[in-house]
Amino acid sequence: MASNRNLLVLPGDGIGPEVMNEVRKIIAWMGKKRAVGFDITEDLVGGAALDKHGTPITDATTKIALEADAVLFGSVGGPKWDTADFSKKPERGLLRLRKEMDLFANLRPAKVFDALVDASSLKPEIVKGLDIMIIRELTSGVYFGEPRGRHTNAKGEVEAFDTQRYTTPEIRRVCAVAFELARKRKNKVLSAEKANVMYTGVLWREEATKLHKESYSDVQLSHMYADALAMQLLRAPKDFDVIVTDNLFGDILSDEASMLTGSLGLLPSASLGAPDATGRRKALYEPIHGSAPDIAGKGLANPIAQTLSYAMMLRYSFDLGKDADMVELAVENVLKAGYRTGDLLVGNTDGVKKVGTQEMGDAIVKELDRLA
Repeated sequence: MASNRNLLVLPGDGIGPEVMNEVRKIIAWMGKKRAVGFDITEDLVGGAALDKHGTPITDATTKIALEADAVLFGSVGGPKWDTADFSKKPERGLLRLRKEMDLFANLRPAKVFDALVDASSLKPEIVKGLDIMIIRELTSGVYFGEPRGRHTNAKGEVEAFDTQRYTTPEIRRVCAVAFELARKRKNKVLSAEKANVMYTGVLWREEATKLHKESYSDVQLSHMYADALAMQLLRAPKDFDVIVTDNLFGDILSDEASMLTGSLGLLPSASLGAPDATGRRKALYEPIHGSAPDIAGKGLANPIAQTLSYAMMLRYSFDLGKDADMVELAVENVLKAGYRTGDLLVGNTDGVKKVGTQEMGDAIVKELDRLA
């Protein structure tokens, strides 16, 4: 069994440790049955790290992350740390990892499982078969641009300001990820910005168009204003395949798209860096559902998003597509069999088996056994 793949596991806060425990079962199964092994280091991040070390992530943990082949992340935050200084908020641990690992491309799939088509707030005919990928630029834009801050202006008013800033290389590299991924899907990319009112939007559209012409003319490229796309995602989401956009719009649009599927508890994400000389990318994989402190410790959390984040890790960091397919199929089959955590209990519940976190994790492992 190959065990020279270095994996850093950061369960974090809230439901993070609970859902990560279920993935550890799958990791163990994969090591035993599929010879997919890892040298695993587990550490603290977020509020857990703040409580023990006085910082949401230590320099030592960051160093391990920079040297790891992949980071599998849970969730951070909760009301316990609401009064923490802004610079020490649990979320700053995740932001530091993204910045120092230079994880500029955030991949957010939104897929509707046939067994859960009624869980979406949209009509089944609108979302049945939906499978889109939003690629969000993650390390620049308004969340990182300088200057930023707040002060009292000459009129005596409190004024806050943030700067939306992008460079040509930052735009081109995330668009390149979108084009490359599109070649493995339906070969079409939609680039979203606000070129009608923002200088960064004008530059974004210009550079996406230039890169397309230079290197990816075989891929269909179209453009849309981000606000128009927000409407179209609700009207006809299946018109899209790969969407690429900036940090702010990507944050909003990917959350909108996630709710088309019916539950945040189903959706994974991957954050990728640039390939090095060997083709290896720094990468972090995490569910999008957050720490859900209201149900933490109760055994109610849905572990599927964390499980599918692990599957994305197999696919994008280790080129283990067949193993990723097996994990994804196991999840799909368990849902077809009627297993549901509380977040998935909507509509007609005939034939549904309500389960908790551990039971859902056990059902996925049992299905992996059957598939094997």
